Amino acid sequence: MNESILGETRADGGSVDVRALLADSQVLDVLEELDRELIGLKPVKTRVRDIAALLLIDRARKQIGLAAAAPSLHMSFTGNPGTGKTTVALRMAQILHRLGYVRKGHLVAVTRDDLVGQYIGHTAPKTKEILKKAMGGVLFIDEAYYLYRPENERDYGQEAIEILLQVMENQRDDLVVILAGYADRMQTFFRSNPGLSSRIAHHVEFPDYTAGELEQIAQSMLAQMQYRLSPSGLEALREYIPRRMGQPHFANARSIRNALDRARLRQANRLFAIADRNLGRDELMTIEGDDLRASRVFREG
Repeated sequence: MNESILGETRADGGSVDVRALLADSQVLDVLEELDRELIGLKPVKTRVRDIAALLLIDRARKQIGLAAAAPSLHMSFTGNPGTGKTTVALRMAQILHRLGYVRKGHLVAVTRDDLVGQYIGHTAPKTKEILKKAMGGVLFIDEAYYLYRPENERDYGQEAIEILLQVMENQRDDLVVILAGYADRMQTFFRSNPGLSSRIAHHVEFPDYTAGELEQIAQSMLAQMQYRLSPSGLEALREYIPRRMGQPHFANARSIRNALDRARLRQANRLFAIADRNLGRDELMTIEGDDLRASRVFREG
């Protein structure tokens, strides 16, 4: 944990035991859960801890009467699919709640379709209904750049953006908005909407996972489902991952989860074919190399 979180804040007017504040907030529990939940992503976890430190010290300053203007907490999460953006947004909502910056600490995750209507008069009530659900917590808008479609003069996304801007400014003490999507598209989106860009205080970049991290993620997913890889299964996985990473539409951990789901399906079909005898625990738990190598990723390679 950062020393800035664990230290003690003192001033002429008194002192604050920041360790006690930290323990009382139980923020460490959330940060440790995030560490367990997500493999890799060190720069993201560091940034989350930095934000937690800022908010904790802000809270300490208030306790001894120091000026502590409410920090702007709206954020941008950029990165490819399957890099943990939604999971981190959920943990961020919990941190904000435990430190007293949002009332409820819940996460409402939406896309353009949840906010933008298809005809005149439809967008405003849809957007306001979502904002009402999100109040007191965090609103996570995935692929936020789809809100703005300048090529379509009749698009109603701009109406949703204007309502969003108003709420982000006037009710920022009761709602935190996180905009997410591909880095290059988000940059274009912010250039086209400077009002949104100026309200974003924290930009967090989510790197792609390495092949080694994806292997760890796969092993963790299998363990949670009470499966395991045979030696041939592990060898196949180690060949599968770099092949899949080089193909189109690769979505990091999401693609690995899909691959494991298909491998489980093939394992089930393989075991079903020999169901005329009793199946042992090991057989029911084990993913073999052939269960993975049947993937079209190997055929295309």
